[in-house]
Amino acid sequence: MRALTPAEVLFDGEAPPTVLPACDHYAGSEKLMLKSLALQQELGAVFDLFKGRHFDREIIVLCVRWYLRYKLSFRDLVEMMAERGLSLAHTTIMRWIQRYAPEFEKRWNRFARPVGQSWRVDETYVKIKGRWTYLYRAVDKEGKTVDVLLRAKRDVAAAKVFFRRAFRGQGRLPHKITLDGYQASHRAASEVLGEHPEGNRCEIRSSKYLNNLIEQDHRPIKLRLGPMLGFKRFRRAATTIAGIELMHRIRKGQFKLGKLRVKNKTAPEIWNAVLGA
Repeated sequence: MRALTPAEVLFDGEAPPTVLPACDHYAGSEKLMLKSLALQQELGAVFDLFKGRHFDREIIVLCVRWYLRYKLSFRDLVEMMAERGLSLAHTTIMRWIQRYAPEFEKRWNRFARPVGQSWRVDETYVKIKGRWTYLYRAVDKEGKTVDVLLRAKRDVAAAKVFFRRAFRGQGRLPHKITLDGYQASHRAASEVLGEHPEGNRCEIRSSKYLNNLIEQDHRPIKLRLGPMLGFKRFRRAATTIAGIELMHRIRKGQFKLGKLRVKNKTAPEIWNAVLGA
């Protein structure tokens, strides 16, 4: 008896066909494998961010998100995690905020939508160790956040730092900047615009009516800062406020996440996609 060839063994003793029939199963398996590899790469990037931490990444992200978004104290979160069977110290959550809020902001900013070119700029007050400091903020005419910056003083130098940062962050100059009547801000805006060849095209104006928009936008930030009962250190205050502003921007829909395919996904799934991208 003639020995069967490997191909004949594969086809139960029959001669193999000249052309193998097409099979959607193989194509589907390949697509599934590619999706699996993409998911592994995404989760790998997330795991690297939390490498060496005692608690699960989902718990860390959850605590940071909730603290920055809602009017909760560190001790409120400790009690909430205790109900889930987790024993946390409030100082642990405090360290998580300082460690991860800047990293979260950096990763979300990769998906930021461009803002409009008509800005409203104003300052509000934040108390740190019993002393008032100044939070410079800007939004466009649609209420989208342009930039924020915490400064120890309210003067020309502080305003110039803010405007340079805002121009650099947006990559272009606005067409209009609306300010209140404080002359130091007007002078700072004019001098920083003068550093750019096209700066003379930007109109600087003062309007209390138009600046109602930014004054109203201060409110959610101030409401969140209230339960914190003040800060002890400037750097921690700046980091925490930047995280609060990030959550405010997310709520206002300032990020374009279409390519991540997160439509109808839960908040943890969206955060995993953004952090792992």
